[in-house]
Amino acid sequence: MSATYTGGCQCGQIRYKIGAEPLTLYLCHCQECQKQSSSAFGMSLTVPRDAVVIIQGQPKAWTRKADSGREVTCLFCGDCGTRLFHERTYSQETINVKAGTLDDTSWLRPVGNLWTRSAQPWVMISDEMLNYEGQPKDVRPLWEKWAEQHS
Repeated sequence: MSATYTGGCQCGQIRYKIGAEPLTLYLCHCQECQKQSSSAFGMSLTVPRDAVVIIQGQPKAWTRKADSGREVTCLFCGDCGTRLFHERTYSQETINVKAGTLDDTSWLRPVGNLWTRSAQPWVMISDEMLNYEGQPKDVRPLWEKWAEQHS
């Protein structure tokens, strides 16, 4: 994997780079992620917050309550609406990049599934991944599984 990753919104107004290796990648099947992705789940690539640099444009922010009851600030392009990042008030040192906004997504391999209890019935949940019916109390196993697969 590269030490620098780049991405941006659909219209190209916002561009970013990530200057560190990701900590994990998981799929979230909560109803909010289904709505924001207009799909069956959202993909979240957790990275150190200070590794993300906006190199063009300025995202807009909207804060909502997650299914877990915690607050999430959603950062998106004000022009095309592409969701780029999720900032979680309970995890100030990391940020979730919406992985589909990366320029190269060919290397992405999720290690877990969150909120499987609200997954669409046709989605196949692999037993080879870490699976949680709701929000995990501890995300370290997701980080460990990612590190194990990328060492």
